[in-house]
Amino acid sequence: MTEKPFITSGRNTIIHKIRKLDLLVTNGDENPPILVTYKGIKQYEGKIPDNKREAKALDMELVDVTTSEVFGDEKTLVFIQTLNGKEYKIDYSKVGTSMFIKIHQDSIF
Repeated sequence: MTEKPFITSGRNTIIHKIRKLDLLVTNGDENPPILVTYKGIKQYEGKIPDNKREAKALDMELVDVTTSEVFGDEKTLVFIQTLNGKEYKIDYSKVGTSMFIKIHQDSIF
């Protein structure tokens, strides 16, 4: 069994763990996907891979917030801790504004 490149903490925090794999975070059908790299985070504009095998070929891990192995339901607020020591707040109620992705904490290590 291989190690997952992320862990969950609490009810809405995802912690990125493995530098060589980016995380592609989805949160329901209506919300835009988020790409988490070792350098930071941004809204993903590309085509979402159809399955985990396609994602692995692109050096990504699909993380669907709504699956039972992550949080089990769609979230309005998701926190993502990246490898560069920052925690970002993703507020899905503010999609399309500058408040959608914000740094929540800097240098949490």
